[in-house]
Amino acid sequence: MRVAFQGERGAYSEEAVVARWGAAAEPVPCPYLDSVFDAVEGGGAEVGLVPVENTIEGSVLRTFDLLYERSLSAQGETILRVRHCLVANPGVELGDVRVVYSHPQALGQSRAYLEGLGAELVATHDTAGSVRMIKERGLMEAAAVASRRAAEHHGMAVLAEGIETHRENYTRFLVVGRGDSPPTGNDKTSVAFITRHEPGALARALNVLAEAGVNMTKIESRPQPGRPWQYIFFVDLEGHREAANVRAALDQLGGCTVSLKLLGSYPAAYFSYFSGLLRP
Repeated sequence: MRVAFQGERGAYSEEAVVARWGAAAEPVPCPYLDSVFDAVEGGGAEVGLVPVENTIEGSVLRTFDLLYERSLSAQGETILRVRHCLVANPGVELGDVRVVYSHPQALGQSRAYLEGLGAELVATHDTAGSVRMIKERGLMEAAAVASRRAAEHHGMAVLAEGIETHRENYTRFLVVGRGDSPPTGNDKTSVAFITRHEPGALARALNVLAEAGVNMTKIESRPQPGRPWQYIFFVDLEGHREAANVRAALDQLGGCTVSLKLLGSYPAAYFSYFSGLLRP
């Protein structure tokens, strides 16, 4: 099965693909998140795997925009423990590093270590791509924040490992494709809605969920294009859209909002704070 992901070989998204599907997946690298959706919509991949939030740096906002704008639905989720490495050309020592390149999320997740290093931080499009770049340019005063997988793929040296600010550094990914998944008994439903621009509109919408006994696990707001200072609300709910209480809540939610888009129902990844990810 072809699975599109954002980044180059060795990216954390590729690692998440392998963690979820193993040898059954053929990872398809894409330069941008938009390209992942393009690949699936155009038939270049059966599904895509896109990051949606990180426990240190928060939501990946472009993913929310694409879920709202595009035709694909969320079909599943995967949680990856992210362990950052400082990667450099062979022969480079830690004291040589003057510049560190990586994706903004990776730089942010490793902020405490990198500030102690005293190097200039330069944002790039991809973690693994940063490793490739410093290798191709032969940079001997530079390093990249990336995975051990990326270092091994490019034959690079790992100067330090586990440099993330918090050990509890996890990224949640969504599987995106056509259609959603049948109920499993342990599901989530993701929706996006726009409320009327009036006092109490959001409170009324959220109260619908409470009255139906539906637990909300996440809420995020994004600007509504063309409507300054008005917002689209993204909400994750416990339960499948076919469950009686979720179905009733969605029916009522549709009646008290300007628009409502179902982004998908899918099996929830089981996660324990104390033991980490137990299964996808």
